[in-house]
Amino acid sequence: MALITPLPLFDSIDRLAQQQYNTLGATYCLEDIQKATTFLIAYKGSLGTFNSYRREIERLLHWAALYGKKSLKALRREDLLEYVAFCQKPPQHWIGYSKPARFIEQEGTRIPNPEWRPFVVTVSKAARRKGAELDSKQFKLASGSLREVLAILSSFFSYLVQENYTDINPVALIRQKNQLVRSFQSSAKIRRLSELQWQYVIETARKLADSNGELHERTLFIMSALYSMYLRISELAASQRWMPKMNDFARDSDGNWWFTTVGKGNKERQIAVSEAMLEALKRWRKHLGLSTLPSAADYTPLLPRTKGQGPITSTNYIREIVQSCFDSAITQLQQDGFVEEAELLNEATVHWLRHTGISDDVKIRPREHVRDDAGHSSGAITDRYIDVELRERHLSARKKVIFEED
Repeated sequence: MALITPLPLFDSIDRLAQQQYNTLGATYCLEDIQKATTFLIAYKGSLGTFNSYRREIERLLHWAALYGKKSLKALRREDLLEYVAFCQKPPQHWIGYSKPARFIEQEGTRIPNPEWRPFVVTVSKAARRKGAELDSKQFKLASGSLREVLAILSSFFSYLVQENYTDINPVALIRQKNQLVRSFQSSAKIRRLSELQWQYVIETARKLADSNGELHERTLFIMSALYSMYLRISELAASQRWMPKMNDFARDSDGNWWFTTVGKGNKERQIAVSEAMLEALKRWRKHLGLSTLPSAADYTPLLPRTKGQGPITSTNYIREIVQSCFDSAITQLQQDGFVEEAELLNEATVHWLRHTGISDDVKIRPREHVRDDAGHSSGAITDRYIDVELRERHLSARKKVIFEED
């Protein structure tokens, strides 16, 4: 068959309701796309969820039109098995090396960006720093990503069944038989900083703030909040659904401080604020020229822009701040002779700070308290962060003998 490079089907959430699909080829089922659009619009309140669902549904629609040659109504268990195999090794012309804008403006008209691809190959930060180049032949769908694919598509097909658009959920049959996702005795290792790495990172942030507060007080507060309150980067940046404000820190009738945030799935949660985090907040507010602690009427953005008015909206900007702090800590680790720790810190991402905060706290706090502060849907997720038992387990096995020496 001719190599057809698919174009993006769905625009941003604020444009989706008005989007037209007049340019689709004859192989695409317009009714499928209209049903998918209605389904996606329901996730308008949660941008992260919308993006994930859009990505997986869009890939399936492209495959169904260009390879399966079927409508969603006709897909069965065997088709989904074939589709999942396709996702694990998509054709080279479906794989990109970056994430360009989905749609672009051309002569006053918004059109699909021909540079966009359904799949994107990546390379680790450490490998990239060593000169590794992106290679589409190295693309691999991780087992965690595969679980997400199946979960999202199962939810989508359940909706189609409820709408009487299709009569079965073909994904449910796959998941029940566990044919594609391997089961592990224990979950994959949580990516987090070691105790030494975290001490170097936070000490680096403190020294940077002490030497150049105008530039780095923001760095120290961000690092403190991500670690101490287990925040995701999206919970610090302002968006259409959520703007972190100073009065999201509030004191209850017992004098205890809490931070209210809106996380994954547009779910609001309260986080217990430690004394150390409260001190970090005081320091940040002093730098901004505000009172020691916020009142209920303090609607100041938690992270105001360095120039102009309003809050920081770019997660990339926050990511760059964290990475700069990591880089400085890596340099210091190398200078102090901790070469291996420095090398491993090269792999760290912003999200590792959330993992590190949870992992450190679950050793000393009740599991259910950490679960609620982290916004985990179950204690089983929080249990994945308990590594102290693994250390003790290995220590108890280390001296086990097979046979006694004479």
